[in-house]
Formats: sequence, C-alpha cells, structure tokens
Amino acid sequence: MSTIIIDATDLIVGRIGTFAAKQALLGNEVKIINSEKAVIGGKREVVLADYQRKRSMGIPAKGPFFHRMPDRLLRRIIRGMLPYKKPRGREAYERIMCYLGIPEEFVGKDVVTIEGANVSKLPSLKYVDLKTLSKTLGAKIE
Repeated sequence: MSTIIIDATDLIVGRIGTFAAKQALLGNEVKIINSEKAVIGGKREVVLADYQRKRSMGIPAKGPFFHRMPDRLLRRIIRGMLPYKKPRGREAYERIMCYLGIPEEFVGKDVVTIEGANVSKLPSLKYVDLKTLSKTLGAKIE
C-alpha cells in the first residue's frame, strides 16, 4: 500500500475524483493538497446557483447536510464515485483525505499531477474554483 499525493491546483474536480476513487479502491492512500484551487467546469452563475439550491434543501435539524469548506466538498464529491454503502467502499473512502494548502508533513515530498485533468482540457474557459464556491456557500475561508 503506497501513498499518492495529488496537487489539485487547476485540476478538474470530477477527474481528480475518478482517479482518487480508483486508487483508493486499489488499496492506495490518497492525499489531495491545495483542494481549494480545484475547479468545476461551467458558467459561474449556473454552478453557484446549483450548489445554493442543494445547500438550501431540507432543514438544519434533519438534513441533508452539505459541507461548505472546499476540502470537505471535494471529499464528498469523491465519495459519490465510491460504493460507500458497502464495506469495500467505506474502507476506500477512509483512505482519501483532502487538505487546504500544503500541510507541513507533505512539504518536499513527491507530488503527482494528473495530466488529463488540467483545466486547459475544458472546452471553454468557464469554470469556478472551490474556494469561490465555498465563500458563496458561506464558508469562513480567507
């Protein structure tokens, strides 16, 4: 079992998620740094409205509960790509961790960037980074 450190700077969220989910199912630990710099493709207004709608569903006491911080948001997106209701998927989900910025323990270590996941692969230049999305949802982030 090895540890894969992914730098999410200017990478598409869905493509990070598929790669991370596959590696976690294979038994590797996946650590994603700079998760606030990952991007979601689409018009800014449409993406923000969609997440605002998801956030406002339900009631605070019963849920559904929706994360606002970018690292938690990215981890939740990856959870949707795993069979998390089965033991194999739950174990894989526990092997995935997302971080804001670069923690001290990962400074100077080998970092992987996913070639096919760069923002330049989007058909248009319309995208929103997770930091902007989180601020819109009400996260207290700088």
